Amino acid sequence: MMEGNPKVVYIHGMRIYFASGNDHKRIEMMRLLGGHTLVLPKDEGIAFDPDETGSTYIENAIIKAEALYSIVHAPVLSDDSGLSVKALGGAPGVHTARYGDEVADHALSSRERYMLLLRNMEGATDRSAVFTTALCLILDDNRRYIIQESCEGAIALSPSGTSGFGYDPVFWIKEAGCISAELPEGEKDRYSHRGKAARLMAALIEKEEGRL
Repeated sequence: MMEGNPKVVYIHGMRIYFASGNDHKRIEMMRLLGGHTLVLPKDEGIAFDPDETGSTYIENAIIKAEALYSIVHAPVLSDDSGLSVKALGGAPGVHTARYGDEVADHALSSRERYMLLLRNMEGATDRSAVFTTALCLILDDNRRYIIQESCEGAIALSPSGTSGFGYDPVFWIKEAGCISAELPEGEKDRYSHRGKAARLMAALIEKEEGRL
């Protein structure tokens, strides 16, 4: 575990700790932020697995950001995202990343999760759904920012496409008129919840990094 207050090092932009263990999410977020370096806790041997006890995406994003900031005392960015399906009463919601684990004897793969979702939606006529992302940025003890964005769509009848990750093969993006996993990365970024939130966050970081 790191000790003391690590100095901010600028490598292709700002160096920011990313409160996640998800390599796919880190790669996507670095692309969206446009050149800033994101460091995962595991990259530096930091044990990081906070209890996400919030009832909203914003609450969980804050929990993760504050937990990591208390360790590294350097700029931290967190993300909490989820899929809310109307036919399932808003589920899986804040439990999206762990959907199905409670009834399985192992952590499900992404494919297992979205196939479970499709099974649970068999016969549903209203397949509308929304993806939401909440980002929390902590720059220092006095500067904390939150951005939340969403992407409206629906759950497809069957998976399609090979791009993206997570639930992308079964999420139909209303604005794009196709399945998320059918879009190349750059196209997906135009419409996705994380793309919208990250563009706003990138502008904020650019404004603030000169003050660090």
